[in-house]
Amino acid sequence: MRITKAQFKGLDQYKYSGVDKSVVSRHVLGPFWTWLVTLFPRTMAPNAITFLGLCFVFINVGTLLYLDPTYSGKELPRAVYLSWAIGLFAYQSMDAIDGKQARRLGMGSALGEMFDHGCDAINTTLEVILCSHALGLGRSWWTVASQVATLCNFYASTWEEYHTGTLYLSAFSGPVEGILMICCIYLVTALHPLGPAFWAQPLVSLFPGHLVSDFAAQFDAALGLGGGKKGLATLECNTAFMLFGAVGTIANIVNAYWNVIIARHKSRKPILPPLLGYLPFLTHTLILVAWLQSGLRGGVSLVHSNRLLPFLGYWGMAFSYQVSQLILAHVTKSPFPFWNGMMVYSLVAAVDANAEYLFGREPLVQNSPTTANVFIFMSFLIALFNYVRFAREVIWQITEYTGIACFTVRHKDEQGRWVENGNPKSN
Repeated sequence: MRITKAQFKGLDQYKYSGVDKSVVSRHVLGPFWTWLVTLFPRTMAPNAITFLGLCFVFINVGTLLYLDPTYSGKELPRAVYLSWAIGLFAYQSMDAIDGKQARRLGMGSALGEMFDHGCDAINTTLEVILCSHALGLGRSWWTVASQVATLCNFYASTWEEYHTGTLYLSAFSGPVEGILMICCIYLVTALHPLGPAFWAQPLVSLFPGHLVSDFAAQFDAALGLGGGKKGLATLECNTAFMLFGAVGTIANIVNAYWNVIIARHKSRKPILPPLLGYLPFLTHTLILVAWLQSGLRGGVSLVHSNRLLPFLGYWGMAFSYQVSQLILAHVTKSPFPFWNGMMVYSLVAAVDANAEYLFGREPLVQNSPTTANVFIFMSFLIALFNYVRFAREVIWQITEYTGIACFTVRHKDEQGRWVENGNPKSN
């Protein structure tokens, strides 16, 4: 990935713009973050703080892989869920103070925003994996639905920033309230006597007395949902959380488009063309879901097997690559990226997995459980390598151009030598 001269010119025009409407962020966590950043030395680069926070999440995932490597959904020791809450809160805190550290050191740059968003993109899928496990969803289509909704939420915010030039945090946003809500899920799973089974209870059972349960039963009866059918009276807590997340995703998409409409009106531009920017995400999502559904059409099972975990890993890395391209386009004032190589790879893999349904013959590669295992894990490694390669190349090129280091508190002097900030001598 080579950044062009035109993109570097766009990079010169970059200026961060953000709007934070979160009450929790401004009045509760904000003072804590302001204090927390003072504990970090001025010799620690902002991006190093961001990566340190992501390492807490890596540790959380590591405990899951050690204790439940096949993602079978078995109950983990309560201390593990507690550690997930602590690790995620630490990640949120590090993610929030990296910008404050950048302002302390005068190291604010487009690379900082790209690195921050790239780490957020990785964390998004990892939290889907962890949270679905804590909710007792495990290998199910609910986990897949959670992945789709969560990534859509993130993509919508990035799409919004591309077209408005501003990062908006609404009154209820994923990076603040959403993360705190997931921390609470981990805490409840850790501290409640039922553990993950708590989330399989009917939602109405959490309310004292019979008023709510009676209303739910009457509501279901009015809709003809009695007789064992799924209804409000039997709605499990984890399902209710998924539905809440779906409503939040739709609200975020609508709010993002509203902000885009306002920005486009101000610049006297049409309001419909930006909607085409959702096509890359929707197209890739449909391809991946079709790949997963191959098990329903005679192919190897993916969702209800140990293949789901590496598949989600592949999905997460491919998405991180896709959204990082969009962030790069934003900071360099480049055209909107409508496709990438990982979309083509996913399409070929999905066609192969559905070969029996599409062509009446067995898949060339994913024709047995063993080959499917190898192929999906290999796909994850390919997506991981591709994203790391992309990140490395972009980081190197931007640091060389701007003269601001990524993981150290250094800059280039007039002779082009890397020197410590405040020190005219080279290392």
